[in-house]
Amino acid sequence: MDRQTPSDPLLQPFKLKHLHLRNRVISTAHAPAYAEDGHPKDRYRLYHEEKAKGGIALTMIGGSTNVALDSPSVFGQLYAGDDTIIPWFNKLTTGVKAHGAAIMCQITHMGRRTGWDTGDWLPVVGPSGRRERAHRAVPKTAEKGDLDRIVLDFAEGARRCKEGGFDGIEILSHSHLLGQFLSPLVNDRTDAYGGSLENRLRLTFEVLDAVRAKVGSEFIVGMRITGDELIDGGLTAAECVEIARRLEQTGQVEFLNILAGAPYDDLGLAGWVPPMGLPSARDLKVAQQIRAAVDLPILHAGGINDLATARFAVQEGMVDLVGMTRAHMADPHLVQKISSGQENRIRPCVGLGYCVDRVNQGKDAVCGQNAVTGRESFLQHRLLPRSNPKKIVVVGGGPCGLETARLAAEAGHDVELFEAADRLGGQLILASKGTVRRQLEGVLDWLVQEVEFSSARVHLAAYAEAEDILATNPDLVVIATGGWSSGPAFEGSDLAHSSWDVLGGRIRLSGDVLLWDMLGDQPALVTADLIGDHSAQLSFATPDTRPLTELGPTTQSVAMKHLYEKGVRFITNVEVDRIEPDGNRKTVHLRNTLSGSLTQQTFDHVVVESGCTPMDELFFELLDQSRNAGQFDQRKFTKGEMKFPHMNPSATFDLVRFGDAVTSRNLHAALFDASRLVQGL
Repeated sequence: MDRQTPSDPLLQPFKLKHLHLRNRVISTAHAPAYAEDGHPKDRYRLYHEEKAKGGIALTMIGGSTNVALDSPSVFGQLYAGDDTIIPWFNKLTTGVKAHGAAIMCQITHMGRRTGWDTGDWLPVVGPSGRRERAHRAVPKTAEKGDLDRIVLDFAEGARRCKEGGFDGIEILSHSHLLGQFLSPLVNDRTDAYGGSLENRLRLTFEVLDAVRAKVGSEFIVGMRITGDELIDGGLTAAECVEIARRLEQTGQVEFLNILAGAPYDDLGLAGWVPPMGLPSARDLKVAQQIRAAVDLPILHAGGINDLATARFAVQEGMVDLVGMTRAHMADPHLVQKISSGQENRIRPCVGLGYCVDRVNQGKDAVCGQNAVTGRESFLQHRLLPRSNPKKIVVVGGGPCGLETARLAAEAGHDVELFEAADRLGGQLILASKGTVRRQLEGVLDWLVQEVEFSSARVHLAAYAEAEDILATNPDLVVIATGGWSSGPAFEGSDLAHSSWDVLGGRIRLSGDVLLWDMLGDQPALVTADLIGDHSAQLSFATPDTRPLTELGPTTQSVAMKHLYEKGVRFITNVEVDRIEPDGNRKTVHLRNTLSGSLTQQTFDHVVVESGCTPMDELFFELLDQSRNAGQFDQRKFTKGEMKFPHMNPSATFDLVRFGDAVTSRNLHAALFDASRLVQGL
């Protein structure tokens, strides 16, 4: 099959009721936490417009859009509980439709899946008083008056979506209030809303009737439902098939969006928004089972990040529309690249989990490897050649240097990149070791490929000195040399190895090993993953109250499960006070960070993860010879503009340093530095 022609299954048009969709690829509802005062203002609109520009068929906005006061936002959702949102809806839908995409909004009442100590501080409600572990609130058992009010709230929320110009809505059932009434795991009522499946469906049918009465028969209404809770005592696959059939029989629903699992804790959430370390597209067969049972169009998203899986799902009739939501955060022009024969240029989503984990930490969603996503108001996904091209020299072939070189070449600058090692990648090479985070190789491969595709000239095994840089007659020198491993100074620190010794393959440890993680981030996870394959017993020590505290809930839960299965032992609230030799072993004195008390244990080896120290000698060597003395206007930089002060009029080049050459941060920070730098020139 020629995948560059309309015969590609993903590029086939589809008719959803009266709505003509230009292909089979969609972005399903999610909450990127871009809402302002509960409204989808310019940042929210531009984020979805970019996907429409990129060729997507349908973008579903408003993940978990709340319709009631006792369903408050806990991760930056929209609020459609009053009419003030309608003008913002209209601006958003007009913008997306102008680029040829359809647009719908998801609405919900979260039930127990929210918090009482936010918003208006109202009690949360549920079918029963059973607490959800993920969101921790103990719900009030909903009374009939509560349910009647909530039914009206759904209807009014649907009306606002229709008046806001949407092509349709999706009512969220899965794990939220309607789904909680369906699940025997949550609903233990004995009244007309509990017990039999008919009773447990009663609230759903009341909501559908009220919504349809408010929006009319022509407006598209779909539901996001469970296909199998995959947990003892929860909804079974057979029950979910029967629920789908009964929904179809109502004649009130035009499509079903199928999910599986029970996201009632962090690991459950990870199951249907899978980070690295979990299988992708786990629930496709669950969606296929529903599709075989009903004649309604079936949507599905759940870790479908690669085009081969997406094509297979559509071609084999497993689904009608395939959700590639996080894949569009990584590359919003995904469909356009398929249709234009540039499929190999798509930036792949590798399941970093940075987007969803940030949202569940109360932050805004940003893509771990695409710094422009969500920042379309001042950054661009594609750069046009500049009218004033510069000679730019980049020192360092890690993620910051690679992204700088790629973007600068795309913008038409004359780019040279110097890398001291014999291959590109920098710390990404170390970060993709082990098994649980190995997919990071996809980020590295794409960056290297794009630099090789560009006009940038790359010099490997080139340890650049100041005279080498000056000999190129640069207009701008970018120091992206990253950092090197640094350890803390304590008595006996020379008896410890660094995490880089392990990740770089310089040592392979066996026996009893202590890993002291000072930062709680990805490097310690990957180091523990590697050590755990060979040591008899790995003890993971941290000064924090829990291990890997910098990781978000889905990544952290999957990582901890992985390490527990390897037999790793965790010691929290401790720091290494000193290490003493004990024959061929080491006695480690550990200080409790809260009580100050000392204990001691003996190990064969000790490994320390403490981040990195900037490799900045070249920057300071060139500083006095640069025109700007290494300075730039930070205020303008944060808005995507670069302005260099002229502090040395006799100099001919500007100098900057970014990424870990400044201080130890993360992959996204390095790429964001590069984007703001190049796009501001």
